[in-house]
Amino acid sequence: MRSASDLTARARIRDAALARFGTDGIAGASVRAVAADAGVSAALVLHHFGSKEGLRQACDEHVLEAIRAGGDADISALGEMLRAATPLRRYLARALLDGTDAATTLFAEIVDRTEQWLAQGEAEGWVRPTSDGRARAVTYVSWLLAPLVLGDQVGRLLDGDPAETTTAVRGARAGLEMLTGGLFTDDRWLKAFSAVDE
Repeated sequence: MRSASDLTARARIRDAALARFGTDGIAGASVRAVAADAGVSAALVLHHFGSKEGLRQACDEHVLEAIRAGGDADISALGEMLRAATPLRRYLARALLDGTDAATTLFAEIVDRTEQWLAQGEAEGWVRPTSDGRARAVTYVSWLLAPLVLGDQVGRLLDGDPAETTTAVRGARAGLEMLTGGLFTDDRWLKAFSAVDE
């Protein structure tokens, strides 16, 4: 059984890795840099995680657990978690860009939960019906995560880091205005895309 201080060091290293990987990417971050950020030796990092890959897997698992902890009932828990944890948001963005197995699993889980949440909203009358619930969920989640993945570009044009709360809220508000009130005043573009299907 590990001591409390051992577990604390492990968590401190993992949190330092989340921040470092989120900033520099997995390939750009070294075990030595993570160790320095955590205030421990590189040997201790390897003792706890075995390798940089083992450390990345621990970070992936932590992000999955944090999002799953919100439960299936309320997808807004995801939004709350992402708003509250800037290093987690940055790490998630890098993981999605790097295409890690955990990021693939996570994206699918978020889409599944969102599809259920929107279907529930449709049944309760606060979400408009759609002909393709799966595509709606995938598109909605993609819109939510795009500012994180395109962080540098979005940040440059919105004068702030989209992983930080102020910029994230600004983008979310604009998105919700479009989703709630609509963007276009007529259906010409919908008709054009519908014609492609026919």
